[in-house]
Amino acid sequence: MSYNGSGTFNINTTGQPVVAGTVISSSAFNSLTNDLATGLTTAITKDGQTTTTARITFAQGFTSSLTTDSSSVSTGSIITAGGVGIAKALFVGTTANIAGVATLTAQPILSSLTASKPVFTDASKGLVSTGTLGSDQGGTGVANNAASTITISGNFGTTLTVTATTAITLPTTGTLATLAGAEGLTNKTLTNPTVTNYVESVVAIGNSGTSQTLSLTSGTVQTVTMTGNCTFTMPTATAGKSFILIATQDGTGSRTATFTSVKWPAGTAPTLTTTATTGVDILTFVANGTSWFGTYAQAFA
Repeated sequence: MSYNGSGTFNINTTGQPVVAGTVISSSAFNSLTNDLATGLTTAITKDGQTTTTARITFAQGFTSSLTTDSSSVSTGSIITAGGVGIAKALFVGTTANIAGVATLTAQPILSSLTASKPVFTDASKGLVSTGTLGSDQGGTGVANNAASTITISGNFGTTLTVTATTAITLPTTGTLATLAGAEGLTNKTLTNPTVTNYVESVVAIGNSGTSQTLSLTSGTVQTVTMTGNCTFTMPTATAGKSFILIATQDGTGSRTATFTSVKWPAGTAPTLTTTATTGVDILTFVANGTSWFGTYAQAFA
């Protein structure tokens, strides 16, 4: 009868049990040996001669004491020609060597990852980049969550965002940047720069009316057409600030200008050129942190 389908091996009962002092029937003996042969043939041999024909269920798992090469597909402790399906957690006590591509679905949690080739940081995947980026990844340098030095080369669009205190060291020689478009520097300090062929922004105030509050927000060269006897309120006298005001008479002419909180040469404020339309005066102002000091050139025609 051999195995009963549930894993129990049953001896053929014909002629069994054998009684002492009696002749053993050849048919009973042959049935017994046939059952034993069938049972042994169905069993798994420890030397690997047999191949299982169905999945083997291990109630408590199995333990291997082999110390073979875990990186080989021919000498490893467990070798499978097909896939391995794991329904629950997998624990790897040492290094897991994966020769092919490992596809991680859903959102794996990588508590400690060392990549043979650096990868970019991706918080959604639990990846933190360390090491040096190759030229095929946009340059060389370090990208991680600590203090960083980053060097980027190649034709790549790059946005650098740093939220912590940042110090940027620029080269002492060579070309800092070659840019095709206009770049704006807001609230930056330039120490000992050389500026070639620069152009200042010109602010056209338009008609003066009888009062104007001057602002340097948009530029430090300003123009105004005198359409009335105007009082100009000066901006805050921040130390080092300076600006130029070009005043032109309208078609009527003889308009006057008064400037608040300005110190003039010899304490005398200028009288604007009175010529209608063509009367042009240039007034220059500089501040020392307390007061505005004004000079002027007049009667440009």
